[in-house]
Order: sequence, then structure tokens, then C-alpha cells
Amino acid sequence: MRVLFIFFSLIILSLSSPIPEAEASVDLGISIGDEGLRGFYLAVGDYYRVPQRDVIIIRERGMPYEEIPVVFFIAGRSRVAPEVVIDLRLRGMSWMDITLHFGLTPEIYYVPVRVGPPYGKAYGYYMNKPKKEWKKINFKDSDIINLVNLKFISEHYKYSSREVIKMREKGKNFVVINDEIKKGRKEHKAKDKRQDKEKNKGKSKGKDKD
Repeated sequence: MRVLFIFFSLIILSLSSPIPEAEASVDLGISIGDEGLRGFYLAVGDYYRVPQRDVIIIRERGMPYEEIPVVFFIAGRSRVAPEVVIDLRLRGMSWMDITLHFGLTPEIYYVPVRVGPPYGKAYGYYMNKPKKEWKKINFKDSDIINLVNLKFISEHYKYSSREVIKMREKGKNFVVINDEIKKGRKEHKAKDKRQDKEKNKGKSKGKDKD
């Protein structure tokens, strides 16, 4: 009886944990820890309007962090469950093949911005061909991952696409980029609050003198 109690207790703890313990030690190029991972999961969930737990489940099925947004992006565009997209990916299909499998075209990955590498080649396809030929573009996995994450990060935070690209060009992955932008927004808001307080103090002092 005691063994069963311990067993079920461990199951409950594992389900209630917002981030698997093993993920905390995963090397992301730049260490950001649990907070950074949680922030990425929350951002993906908020942007694609899915529960954070659904994002974590996809990660637990073996999807790399930066491919999670691609799963939700294609699932949303094709109106299928994310699990359907994951199954195809785990079978070894490329993101381009999965895109075409659902009757989608490379046009869906377009983001209006002029850039250099690592997006230069991808945008070269768009810019060097008339729009009617965009359906014939054959993207590599890395192109689609970059473009989907660029769209997700820039639109979610209403952040300059070009600035996101600059961060990417420095070798930062999108989990790190998300963390830095999120922290930068918090610092900016805190700075604005301090400035507002100082202005209010100055006004109140001016009234006292009057």
C-alpha cells in the first residue's frame, strides 16, 4: 500500500512540474536556466493560443525547442492537431514536405523584411522571383525554422524583425532571443515607471512652492 502511494505521488509530481527537470541542464549555447525555458514556452503558448502544457508535451515527444513554433504554425494553417504534424516530422519528413503534404505553399512563410544571412538566402527566393512563382520555392528545414521563429518572436513582442535577425546573426538561438527581448521589455517598463515617479515628484514639489 505504501509503495502504491509513493508511486502515485511521483506521477502527480511529474505531471504538475511546469518544466521537466532534465531540461534545466540542456545546453542551449547560452545558459538561461528554467526561467528562460519557461518564458519561451509561455511565449509560444500565448502567441499560438495553446496551454503551456501542450507546448511542453511537444518538447517531450522529441521536438527541438526551435521547431515547436513550426509545429503550431503548420497545424494552425492546415487546421489539424499538432500531434498529426509531429507524427509526420518524427517519421523523417522535411518541413517542406510536410508543408506540401497539407496543401500549403512556401508563400505562408513570407515576412516583409529585407535582411542578410541567415535569412538572406530564404528571402532571396522571394525577392528574386515574381510572386506567382513563390509556390515553387523549395526551402530547407533551417530556412523554415528561421522564418517561422522570426515571425513568432517579432509579432508576439511587436519587436523589429531586423533587430531579431541581428541577434540571430550573432549565433543566438530563439530561446535565448526570446529571453533577452522579454527581459529587455521588463527593464524598459521599470525605467519608464521610475521616470514617471520622478516627474510626479517634481510636479508635487512645484505645487508646494506655489
